[in-house]
Amino acid sequence: MATKLNARTITNTELFYGHKACGGCGESLAIRLAMKVLGDRTFAALPAGCMSAVSFIYPNMAFTTNAIITPFAATGAVASGVAAGLKALGIENTNTVGFAGDGGTADIGLQALSGAIDRNDDIIYFCNDNEAYMNTGIQKSGLTPYGTKTTTSPAGENLPGSITMKKNMFEIVAAHDITYAATASVGYLEDFMRKVQKAKDTKGTSYIHVFAPCPTGWGYPTEMTVDLAKQAVDSGLWYLAEYENSEFKLNRNPKEFASVEKYLMAQNRFKHLKEEDIEVIKKHRDKKWKKMRKYWVD
Repeated sequence: MATKLNARTITNTELFYGHKACGGCGESLAIRLAMKVLGDRTFAALPAGCMSAVSFIYPNMAFTTNAIITPFAATGAVASGVAAGLKALGIENTNTVGFAGDGGTADIGLQALSGAIDRNDDIIYFCNDNEAYMNTGIQKSGLTPYGTKTTTSPAGENLPGSITMKKNMFEIVAAHDITYAATASVGYLEDFMRKVQKAKDTKGTSYIHVFAPCPTGWGYPTEMTVDLAKQAVDSGLWYLAEYENSEFKLNRNPKEFASVEKYLMAQNRFKHLKEEDIEVIKKHRDKKWKKMRKYWVD
């Protein structure tokens, strides 16, 4: 039986260390733990974004394994090329991963990701979702939720901030009939590590969409990152699920949702919301869960 990954069993070896990310960065936590699961024979591709900006500062590169910065739109393509190169050279027992943000995945990087899945290239693609283009000034992305105040979706008398809902990126990926896909959250780290291990053991393309709060872009104290990531799941605004063998599986099914208001009001990006705006968010959540609960297995 495989060892259950948790704080006691995970390796003490650091493969992503010494980065220059903001205190409380959810993305850096996700990458640090993912690298611990994947191991030292991992080749990483990262596009322009927070993690490439804070990890490739000479001479203090944060990755202790091979890693490369890709063109913004090309994470999936570069990761596929790395995997193909390793195969051509006869280098075995390696992992090839892409770590991209929400904008680099759901917007500018979607075409390359779709192609990699279509070819079933042997890579693991991580979408580190902090719900905006944080590295370039907190602009709205395709995964920015309704009501979010960003520099390109301002809030005022006539606008609640972003007027669109998050793209259903997990379902878009699943529509390719991908080998393995999952959603995760840095609020539930054992669940995340289990899914990384599952992706590592999968031959073909795997996709993990991890919810990773950003204290700088969201406006909250740095020590709240893990708690907010947990609240997002508990309030039903993010769900934990998997897709494999052409089927969805819901991993967590709250009998009652935690407070949406508590989650939203803890962040400056939502402080402007009116009661009617919060009701829009709740109705959209309930509509999503009505569909997702069909995939719950006791």
